[in-house]
Amino acid sequence: MELPPLLFLSFCFLTLSGLTFAAESGTPVARVTVKEDADAILPCSLGTSETIESMVFDWKKDGKQVFTYNNGTHHNNDLEDQSAEFKGRVSHFTEELKNGNASIKITDTRLEDKGNYICIFPKSQSGDIRFHIELAVGAAEPSVTNLDQTNDWALLKCVVKGASPKPTVEWWDSNNQTIPSEEPQVSKKGERFYVTLKTNVTKTDRYHCVATQKEIWHQAHTEINVRLNEPNTGLIVAVAGLAVVLAVVVVGILVWCYFKNKKKRQEETESPLRETENQH
Repeated sequence: MELPPLLFLSFCFLTLSGLTFAAESGTPVARVTVKEDADAILPCSLGTSETIESMVFDWKKDGKQVFTYNNGTHHNNDLEDQSAEFKGRVSHFTEELKNGNASIKITDTRLEDKGNYICIFPKSQSGDIRFHIELAVGAAEPSVTNLDQTNDWALLKCVVKGASPKPTVEWWDSNNQTIPSEEPQVSKKGERFYVTLKTNVTKTDRYHCVATQKEIWHQAHTEINVRLNEPNTGLIVAVAGLAVVLAVVVVGILVWCYFKNKKKRQEETESPLRETENQH
């Protein structure tokens, strides 16, 4: 079965950006992608159920000390040589140590956290074991607004703020087809990109603004529903209300006329009788 473009791309990007493992010179490699300010979990495990509670594992990035665990002692209790930018932001999973899991969590990730990390078991039974993990930070998140609308068209705007790396931004319809848009407005501050993309649509549909960052295998979209060429419900309600009032008035008039005519006929019938009685 062929997947629609959006589902297919989302599947690919999620597969590649969540945890991607590959062989590189016999060393397992993983890639993790997160939004800025979100928490990032960097995976590391010996791949066995062997406990590592009494072992040593060490996390480094570009020679900097990210986190070290040594038989219960680590950077969140007694160790002091942790690099300043990681202090108070890195933790391990204590309950998972018995399962051989040396993964760490970095909270409130920053753009500066992106890069290559190494998880090292320097004293394992197999010698020095290293795992390389790449962290990508700064995934783009689009926001959409309806700037203006008539019965025949709507002007939509998509904004992506502070993205890194630079995203490709497109408008798609509900069939996941790219629709014509204005030329994107792009500005850059440092490593961050700001993109605005407008489009004019002429039919009722569910539209998506899609931001794609191929460099970090990330794609995100936000949707907006547009309704065009539909009757004015407020006018319909007003007309319906007026029709009810008119119907009540007409019925009232008809009832009044009926009883008035009935009374008149009754009076005309009783009039000859009264004249006869007066003659006697």
